Amino acid sequence: MKLISAPLSMFGAKTEIAAIEKGLSVEVEFVPFSLASFYQPKHEEVLRINPKAQVPVLIDGDLEIFDSTQIFEYFEDVRPEPSLWPTDLGDRARSRLLELKSDEVFFPNVVRLFPQNQSAAERAEIETAKGALMSFYDEMNSLLDKTGTEYLAGPYSYADIAFYMAQFFASFIGFPVPKSNAHLLAWRDRAGSRPAVTQVVGKMRAYLNENGVSTDGF
Repeated sequence: MKLISAPLSMFGAKTEIAAIEKGLSVEVEFVPFSLASFYQPKHEEVLRINPKAQVPVLIDGDLEIFDSTQIFEYFEDVRPEPSLWPTDLGDRARSRLLELKSDEVFFPNVVRLFPQNQSAAERAEIETAKGALMSFYDEMNSLLDKTGTEYLAGPYSYADIAFYMAQFFASFIGFPVPKSNAHLLAWRDRAGSRPAVTQVVGKMRAYLNENGVSTDGF
């Protein structure tokens, strides 16, 4: 398998972590990227495979797919064990919903805080985005407190991978998990200490540090 990703792709990192957790042999190829020019020039295979022209893209023989969640599902079919969706049907449904919310509810508010996206019109939305992020952090903290589980949907799952990476991006743009969210901070430490996560996030930290962005404190 070949995974086409980027040095600072949250969605690409999700799929790379999942591949390592599953023990899959996946070659990772990074597209051209810099903090100054972003994704230029566009990668030919990404343009051909994904109508959105975004990473990640997975190529496995004659199969070509995109979208991190679709790649998660393919990994699960290719190698069912160790499962990264809970076996309990209720927990599995909750895990899928949390993975979706992390990508489509939490992360869009992170994107609104990116400095390069702050036009005059968008700056008016920043405080709303910050409030939404804080509410989501509080929600996840309350969930962990209520269930008493180590991870978001019972056992470690794709939901944890997705939200760990989303909050990591929120952290390096200045909006980390607040200290008042003790349960969520403990979860972050547990998820972040997994070897697959430290391997992938370690490369991201190195890239950020090399480009003048400190990752101390998160």
